[in-house]
Amino acid sequence: MFSSSRYKCQSNGVPTSMTNGSTLPLVSCTLKETEDGGYDPFEHRRLTHPTTDMETLIHLLKGSLGTGLLAMPYAFAHAGLWFGLGATLFIGIVCTYCIHILVKCSHMLCRRMKVPSLGFADVAEVAFLAGPHGIRKFAPIARAVINWFLIIDLLGCCCVYVVFVAKNLKPVFDNYLPDMSIQVYMLMLLPPLLGMNLIKNLKYLAPFSMIANLLIGTGMVITLYYVFSSLGDSHDVPAFTSVQQLPIFFGTAIFALEGIGVVMPLENNMKTPNHFIGCPGVLNFGMGFVVSLYAAVGFFGYLRYGPETAESISINLPNDALAQSVKIMIAVAIFFTFALQFYVPMEIIWKSLKHRFTSRPTTAENILRMSLVIMCVLIAVAVPNLGPMISLVGAVCLSVLGLMFPSAIELIVFYDEGYGPFRWMLIKNVAIIAFGVLGLVTGSMVSLHDMMK
Repeated sequence: MFSSSRYKCQSNGVPTSMTNGSTLPLVSCTLKETEDGGYDPFEHRRLTHPTTDMETLIHLLKGSLGTGLLAMPYAFAHAGLWFGLGATLFIGIVCTYCIHILVKCSHMLCRRMKVPSLGFADVAEVAFLAGPHGIRKFAPIARAVINWFLIIDLLGCCCVYVVFVAKNLKPVFDNYLPDMSIQVYMLMLLPPLLGMNLIKNLKYLAPFSMIANLLIGTGMVITLYYVFSSLGDSHDVPAFTSVQQLPIFFGTAIFALEGIGVVMPLENNMKTPNHFIGCPGVLNFGMGFVVSLYAAVGFFGYLRYGPETAESISINLPNDALAQSVKIMIAVAIFFTFALQFYVPMEIIWKSLKHRFTSRPTTAENILRMSLVIMCVLIAVAVPNLGPMISLVGAVCLSVLGLMFPSAIELIVFYDEGYGPFRWMLIKNVAIIAFGVLGLVTGSMVSLHDMMK
């Protein structure tokens, strides 16, 4: 009934992020036949090193905690103290719910198509292939859109990281090099970034990840010490700012909170994947902690620094030795994280191009790696405005990946079964898509306007 000539390779029975094809050939079957009994995708997953619930939780936290945490006070500065708190919790709940939608639809499609697991782009492609006849021809486009938004999102994060590192290093060295511009710091990062991103094996990047986690964890603890050492009064900051500033808040908050890119690989590698969603479930526990932490850092960070809140709370720290060490720790941690963030988009792009370079593939891959790193640095040099850049990446990419696509996928998956009493599922998903479109349009416009200032 369904067919695809492009099949995705598997690693230990679990799909890896690639640009071409689905995991296994799609087979003809009825919905009830496969969902009410018969094929259990979890029993057919062949994993050499499956992760436990605790290991998956740790990976989820590592994938969700990053530079966005340091930007949350800046987000609150564009929303107001109390409105920002409520809106952060609301966006966190919506993002978590959309992840639930994606994982649930993945499980249903695995049963229908009798495949053990699906990646994010696979879920979109298979949903279209198994959906109404009129949309099946768009399945390859759905896969391509997911992959390209993932590429733009992750390379956009790399641009943010370059600005972030430079903005944390500059205050430290201003006492010695007062006339050096932020752009010079970014260009100075280029040679070591080129060297680090020529490392092609994740095994050799793992030590850098451990160092980065240790540094950013230590830096955040010290940062929170400064925040709580002299909290202001809630009456000193507005409870709500203005409607005009909300798009920046939305883009920054969703950039910080949305971890949908790491979800499917984590769920696909679990020893007990049925524990990922549910109550309490790994996802609910992990995202509950993440959302609470982000809301608390945003709330108290804005309460501490008020209208002086910078794009990264680390920039607000004083000039004493301890605070300067924090800026260096965070800068080094984010520098190391660049290579890990760069790995996935590079893999997606290279796997779609390598068939064109059969004579000298290693040289071609190295040139592509260096070109993409140079591009990220040059974009950062051209637009060194950290706050609007974070907001733009969140508004453009994560509105689509984190809100609009999961809702659209659920509508397609449940098309034949109906949308429940009063078509509540249709109404709910249309509302989420509309929310995503509103955030995409307004967030992009305001962020681009602020970047050009």
